[in-house]
Amino acid sequence: MSSPSSPSPSGTTARKSALLASYGYPSQPGMARAVAAAAAASSDSTGPNSPGPLSGRKGSISTTRSSHRYSQLYSMAAEQDVEVEDDLARAQKRLRELKTKISSQSKKNFVLERDVRYLDSRIALLIQNRMAIAEQREVAEHLEEADSSDGLFPDDRKLQSYGNLFFLLQTEPRHIATLCRLVSLTEIDTLLQTVMFTLYGNQYESREEHLLLTMFQSVLSAQFETATEFGSLLRANTPVSRMMTTYTRRGPGQSYLKTVLSERINSLIEHKELNLEVNPLKVYEQMINQIEENTGSLPPHLPRGVPPETAAANPDVQAIIAPRLSMVMEIANSFLDTILESLDQVPYGIRWICKQIRSLTKRKYPDATDFSICSLIGGFFFLRFINPAIVTPQAYMLVDGLPSKHPRRTLTLIAKLLQNLANKPSYAKEAYMMTLNPFVENNKARINKFLNDLCEVGDFYESLEMDQYMALSKKEINLNITMNELFNTHQLLAQHRDTLAPQEKHHLRMCLNELGAAPPQVPRKENKTIILPLFSRWETPIQDLHSTFLQETNITQADIMYMETKSILVQLIRSIPGIADKRPLDLMKIAETAATTKDAILVRKGIKVKEMLIELEALNVVDDHFTFMTEEVTEELRHLGNLREKVNEEAASLESVYKTIGDHNNYLRSQLDSYKAYLQNVRMQSGGGNSPGQGSGVGVVTVGGKEAKKGKQQVLGPFKFTHHQLEKDGVIAESNVPENRRSNIFFNITSPIPGTFIIALHYKGRDKAILEMDLKLDDLLEKQQDQVQLLDLEYVHLNVNKVLALLTKTFIKR
Repeated sequence: MSSPSSPSPSGTTARKSALLASYGYPSQPGMARAVAAAAAASSDSTGPNSPGPLSGRKGSISTTRSSHRYSQLYSMAAEQDVEVEDDLARAQKRLRELKTKISSQSKKNFVLERDVRYLDSRIALLIQNRMAIAEQREVAEHLEEADSSDGLFPDDRKLQSYGNLFFLLQTEPRHIATLCRLVSLTEIDTLLQTVMFTLYGNQYESREEHLLLTMFQSVLSAQFETATEFGSLLRANTPVSRMMTTYTRRGPGQSYLKTVLSERINSLIEHKELNLEVNPLKVYEQMINQIEENTGSLPPHLPRGVPPETAAANPDVQAIIAPRLSMVMEIANSFLDTILESLDQVPYGIRWICKQIRSLTKRKYPDATDFSICSLIGGFFFLRFINPAIVTPQAYMLVDGLPSKHPRRTLTLIAKLLQNLANKPSYAKEAYMMTLNPFVENNKARINKFLNDLCEVGDFYESLEMDQYMALSKKEINLNITMNELFNTHQLLAQHRDTLAPQEKHHLRMCLNELGAAPPQVPRKENKTIILPLFSRWETPIQDLHSTFLQETNITQADIMYMETKSILVQLIRSIPGIADKRPLDLMKIAETAATTKDAILVRKGIKVKEMLIELEALNVVDDHFTFMTEEVTEELRHLGNLREKVNEEAASLESVYKTIGDHNNYLRSQLDSYKAYLQNVRMQSGGGNSPGQGSGVGVVTVGGKEAKKGKQQVLGPFKFTHHQLEKDGVIAESNVPENRRSNIFFNITSPIPGTFIIALHYKGRDKAILEMDLKLDDLLEKQQDQVQLLDLEYVHLNVNKVLALLTKTFIKR
């Protein structure tokens, strides 16, 4: 990565134009500057709300866009100053570490979720005994643990070529945007893993986030261009819609859902017996079941199997439903209020995507009504983001354990109401929802205002340009990537090379030609993570930001000295406790104090900044009292003080998010363990066998590395669990045992043969079990496939997923 130490003005201007062009923006210098200027005008400053650093002081140097940008650079440096060790620096370090952990854990969860989806379908075949031995081996390989240790790429030359390719992909998002439209639905998840969690995996780093959003803009633009009718936009399950859903599952989206929805959902599910069913047919069925249970028979005028119209016309059903309608709408209103009040908490990226949807819709359909446009925005925000978390809060770790039957149904009704409100409601399939239409009518104006307000965010083009400068000035940019991510991306790019890079001199084509054919995927257990250094042989690295800005802008050496002096003074104040207690600040005294400390670094900085103050005064850039600089340093310190509070608040919020993501990871792993146990049993029983040294399946005993002879298998268990223990762990979802007797209840679980379990419910002091249930592992997995959430043991209802996890944990390694 050798480069000239001071690139020529023409070279840097060309580089800037190329960067903008790669994002899809105008490459002409005038237009590029206009785009950036417009973006700057519509966005909030990333630095403090202080006067322009070059305004109002002696020397009458006018504030320009360039000087403002350069000043931002110093503000950013002050906020992330690694040389300072104060409360802010420590809080920022903690926050950075948290963000890195969340980004890493999010990727692991995405991979696990994809594995679970794959195994869901394969295990279904196993349950139905329709999978060949070869297919069983394929599934077994999918269950192998990936090698989590760091590895070394065997070929240095190839590694450099991959580094060049992935730098190009990261900094020119249009290539990935096009590729995402070309791949099939079966290929998109693997590509999304690389794009969302590796290529742009630092989810809280502005440069990567903004590059990813730039890619989204390109993808959405193409989606709108090829749309044939308004009603089909963003609705179907396509690679684009999958991308949008995956984006909402990144750290910032998860944080928002946890902060905004968790408390509201938990307060609802506390009311386990609150039945708010409003579907007349279901209410009718529940009513006659209750009558039959109470009286032993049904009157002739209440037959079973009536059509929906008959159920809806029944006066008793109407009387049951009437108060429920009011309560459902009241609860839905409370959810809606919470969401509407959270506007400022919605992650920037999600709001920016909403903004693009509105802008592209207006461009494609200039006659579209505001209501129609809002329905598209709502389709993304509610259908892809909010509603899945409301319907399945346990999957988003917003609640501990599975909500009971009635609250689950209420949450589904609330999600339907919000979706009907955000979209044009259709009652063709569920006519009973018409009775809740007052909620939609009363809130139309509110939701449309909210959806439009979501779009009112500034653009990031100028800050992205500055981020790119910062990236080019870094000595190293690295990517943590697995071997298979490298090879899979390479293979997809090569497959679509002629569409992505039709010209021979195209940089992407040159990279692919240099790499040759894509290597095959390595086995899962050999899929190491490597550190891939990114660089470009076409971009000139910026070795000296000062020189670059001097050449590209009309900033002078005096301007740079002024800003550097201010920056060093802020560093000194942050490093020496109590030095800024007296106001107004005496900048020269601060410099002299630093120059006489016992810290050699502070002494050097103190002497340097004292000399710079004297030189600035001699150049007539500042007055002899340093009035304007004093004001700006004071304002910068105030900003940093406020920043510390915000950093601590954000860190506290992200601690909760990290725990949630970690809990979800544990749940997914327990799911995979269940599948692993079941597969091992099936393979052994069907002759697939286990190799020596492998752990046996659930309930399977090995002797000397070989399966025990039939008829001599050892019974595993019983293993004892108290009612309190299973309730605390979420295995017992609902209990009919009186509170005062639960301490006397315990369960014994035994595995007499592989894949079979007996759960016995006991009461202390009695030898015989009150109740016994014979469970088959494939029956449990089939229930899970059919999304049956609860297992009825008469006295208690068990959570199917938690029971599977408990059986796996108890028997898998025994």
